[in-house]
Amino acid sequence: MAKEYDAIVVGARCAGSPTAMLLARKGYRVLVVDRSTFPSDTLSTHLIHAPGVAALDRWGLLDEVIASGCPPVPGYTFDFGPFTIAGTPHPVDGNTTGYAPRRTVLDKILVDGAARAGAEVREGFTVDEVVVEDGIVVGIRGRDADGAPVTERARVVIGADGRNSHVAKAVQPHHYNEKPMLQWSYYTYWSNLPAQRMETTIRPDRGWGLFPTNDDLTLLVVGWPYAESTAYKNDVEANYLKTLELSPEVADRVRGATREERFAGGAVANFFRTPFGPGWALVGDAGYNKDPITAQGISDAFRDAEQCADALDDAFEGRRSFEDAMSDYQQARDAHSMPIYEFTTQLATLEMPPPEMQQLLGAVYGNQDAMDAFVSIVAGTMSPVEFFDPAHIGQIMAAAATPA
Repeated sequence: MAKEYDAIVVGARCAGSPTAMLLARKGYRVLVVDRSTFPSDTLSTHLIHAPGVAALDRWGLLDEVIASGCPPVPGYTFDFGPFTIAGTPHPVDGNTTGYAPRRTVLDKILVDGAARAGAEVREGFTVDEVVVEDGIVVGIRGRDADGAPVTERARVVIGADGRNSHVAKAVQPHHYNEKPMLQWSYYTYWSNLPAQRMETTIRPDRGWGLFPTNDDLTLLVVGWPYAESTAYKNDVEANYLKTLELSPEVADRVRGATREERFAGGAVANFFRTPFGPGWALVGDAGYNKDPITAQGISDAFRDAEQCADALDDAFEGRRSFEDAMSDYQQARDAHSMPIYEFTTQLATLEMPPPEMQQLLGAVYGNQDAMDAFVSIVAGTMSPVEFFDPAHIGQIMAAAATPA
């Protein structure tokens, strides 16, 4: 039987819809399915750093995000207690600005973008089974929005269905560089809590961050070490607000604000999965996941979408074998992601920096170029490898030792 689609994408949010859109723009026949209907909400870090914003601009979708009323996030601050590092990220394609749209807004824009590109989008679709024949993934079986059974076939099935990916469970990819859950966080939305930047605060065993989103609301997320998650969950609101008292200025601001929605949150494991195999591929959180403290997930998903679509295009057109093209996709993903993965998982322990790191951060403080470089790590516009290169650290320390 001829395979009807070139690609079936399971999951239509931040990884799936862009992958489907980019493949459809290349002329491939693409089906993207999701059990949700859109617009709808989902647990999220919200923030799209400058690399992700640059991707939206390349795709012609950034104007829609801006038109939604989502305010820009032009800078970042990190309050370590004794000092606060504040800066503007290095640019990507001339852009230094982030955005933190509600997922009800962003995902609808992405889904509609995939449909306009020519991908077939089926909302309210439940995938029951990944179809495997002779060890090769060849399609999916599921139920459409009306509950009718459906079987569809494709040259490749792409799992873009998050860290609990149905596709990943079916194909059992290799896991590596795994780390346990490190922090438990809850977030909610506040009115009358102005924020013009991404504001991150680190205190011993506690941390929080806030930034503006749609509808004149500010998202405020508060994290505790995972070992204390049970205590945190026993009274979320009281513990959330008590934590903010570690910074009287922030606590005062929140007392003057109004909580508009319920608390949402949890914890995630940290892992890499081999993102391809016979007839299948993984993008976004389905293939690689880390703690949300650096809010990398959406930008990661966008990067995966572009790189995976390009690799599949090479394979479909016969320029390279599927194995070679997708192996390069994995290697590029890991080379980019492994350094920020290590940085993120260390930050997510919520431990205060060791003495040598405190000394370095003290030298960064007040040096605008160095502060811009530090915030660029979290923004994804400078690799930790580059920032922590001995030559770069030497420059920072030398500048700090030079009298003004």
